[in-house]
Amino acid sequence: MQEKYNKIENLSVSENLANFIDKELLPGTKINKKKFWKGFDKYVHELAPINRELLQKRERMQKAIDAFHIDNKNYSINKKKYTKFLKKIGYLKKAGPNFKIKTKNIDTEISSICGPQLVCPVSNSRFLLNAANARWVSLYDSLYGTDIIPETYGAVKGKTYNPIRGKKVIEYARKLLDKYVPLKNKSWKDLTKIPEIINNKINLKLKNPLQFVGYKKKSNKLSSILFINNNLHIDILFDQDGKMEINNPDGNQDKIKIHDIILESAISTICDHEDSVAAVDAEDKVLGYKNWLGLMKGNLRVEFTKNSKKIVRKLNQDRSYISTKGKKLKLHGRSLLLNRNVGHLMTSPSILLKDGSECPEGILDAFITSLACLHDFNKKQNSRVNSIYIVKPKMHGPEECSFTNLIFEKVEKVLNLKKNQILCGIMDEERRTSINLKECIRVLKNRVFFINTGFLDRTGDEIHTSMEVGPMIKKSEMKASKWILAYENNNVDIGLACGFSGKCQIGKGMYAAPDLMSDMMKQKVAHPLSGANCAWVPSPTAASLHALHYHEINVFLKQKEISKRKPAMLSDLLTIPVSKNHDWSIDEVTKELKNNSQGILGYVVRWIDQSVGCSKVPDINGVGLMEDRATCRISSQHIANWLHHGVCSKKHVLEIMKKMAKVVDSQNLKDLSMKGHSPYEPMSLNFEKSTAFKTACELVFHGKTQPSGYTEPILHLNRLIKKN
Repeated sequence: MQEKYNKIENLSVSENLANFIDKELLPGTKINKKKFWKGFDKYVHELAPINRELLQKRERMQKAIDAFHIDNKNYSINKKKYTKFLKKIGYLKKAGPNFKIKTKNIDTEISSICGPQLVCPVSNSRFLLNAANARWVSLYDSLYGTDIIPETYGAVKGKTYNPIRGKKVIEYARKLLDKYVPLKNKSWKDLTKIPEIINNKINLKLKNPLQFVGYKKKSNKLSSILFINNNLHIDILFDQDGKMEINNPDGNQDKIKIHDIILESAISTICDHEDSVAAVDAEDKVLGYKNWLGLMKGNLRVEFTKNSKKIVRKLNQDRSYISTKGKKLKLHGRSLLLNRNVGHLMTSPSILLKDGSECPEGILDAFITSLACLHDFNKKQNSRVNSIYIVKPKMHGPEECSFTNLIFEKVEKVLNLKKNQILCGIMDEERRTSINLKECIRVLKNRVFFINTGFLDRTGDEIHTSMEVGPMIKKSEMKASKWILAYENNNVDIGLACGFSGKCQIGKGMYAAPDLMSDMMKQKVAHPLSGANCAWVPSPTAASLHALHYHEINVFLKQKEISKRKPAMLSDLLTIPVSKNHDWSIDEVTKELKNNSQGILGYVVRWIDQSVGCSKVPDINGVGLMEDRATCRISSQHIANWLHHGVCSKKHVLEIMKKMAKVVDSQNLKDLSMKGHSPYEPMSLNFEKSTAFKTACELVFHGKTQPSGYTEPILHLNRLIKKN
């Protein structure tokens, strides 16, 4: 479909985008059309050339690094020589004096509450509402519906309520209450009477009386008691009249009529314009912008049919209680919503500059998403302190962080915002940022609110940056490699040294298997133990269960311990994960290629044909994994690396890609047809005509030449071909 443009100032603006900005976004903000467009026009033309130069600098550095490794091909890497070279080309910066961040006006969800963080595609309004409302999630539902409770001894889930399983849920929950809200000399399971509130005091003897913070009554009967542990709330709901039994029969089995326990779960949510969406033109961008605007206005809603019932989903209201002093107590009913803009690489055909070039997409995102936040400032339904939270991904080093700071300064001028009112989250997911993290934080010290590691993107950049060194170790071995252990520790070490504790978030990455919650509970406790006060989860259910880890561990105390350890070493961070002995058998190589190829194809076919940027994609073993572009990046770069060093041949890879396409087709025909997507087009019916299959092959066979190993240029180009 040919894009229609309106001429505004020196810009050609998509008619679709122009109408959205003029008729929906600007009204109610006190920013008039002329001021906005004049300011945007001025600053985008100032910023775009800087953006281009920074991208060219990335390419120059990569060529220099490639040349260094080619020149030193037959020698083991001399760390001192390598470090000196990286400093010479400006890739590695000299660390300056110690400092503390000076960010102001930070909401308590960022500064004081440690807990799970959701990441949700901004293009999916239903998912967004689920995520925003996942601040409060049913523990009973989370336990009953997952493998936390084994389906043994009659405790099967089934299609109707199973009282045997329900009993196990109640028993499990009682043990959690004993652990996190302990009573004096008694277990919660031994209570035989519903607690009473007399003169705003509870008649339970708590080990820590300060944990009781509020309650609710319905028809003068106790309906809820509210506790707090490690700054997270636990809301115990009672069904004294038996009215809740139809929807939640657990209360009917419970001698003290607890019908549910609601956990404060997803403390913050990243509404994502980047890796989890497939946005390639104005139509796609406006869809995401409209959803974000609906969240900021508080009026986003969606209607859908489930089990033959019409359901309306909208944002939850705040939660009201009576405090222990008899006064009204109100708690935020939704996650604090953050917005992840795109990085500096991509441009958008939504707006053309005066020379006919496309507008840098990250600059466009900054202006539009910030403008939408103005609608929240009066209601304060999101930020209570009128701060704007933008997570900025894929920045390479301090100069690019400084450029982000400059973009935000220009946005603040046009939108009449205070200086540093737009706060910035730094995704520590590129190698040049990791090794210069302290200096990256320094240039954003007045607006940084978050640093977060991203294993997949960071590994993709690790492979691409060091492509010429040799064949990389197997993907499954990466997590145990020296560089990644240093990387994860360095993120925490630097954050703590710069004063993040009690002020800003130090985050960790995603647990990708939403159906394997028992495994998540074993693995993801490592994140709060590492000193991270937030970590990503794939669903509201996972958020409620991961919240238990933050009840278990006082992260702020853990951060005090960690701040005394020896910081991660730069030399470890610069250890390249190249295989020293790569005499893999043909079966080993084939197995690795199958795993990578299946993951690429499973993700790409949905991206290209269905415009789905993030979904639960079955892996080679049929396990559903939440996949976004980062997964595609590491897999395509890994195969590209092995191809480049002759571990495998193009013919071998292509044969496996075709075999795996048939596997993916079989998985998707079962999966996608049930979820309301357009009819699935099998890749294996005609490999030559399948845009999705050709795209997956291009990502692999042209992976070495892609900027920083990113998948976006190839994905965007082919999605536009498919779409038009």
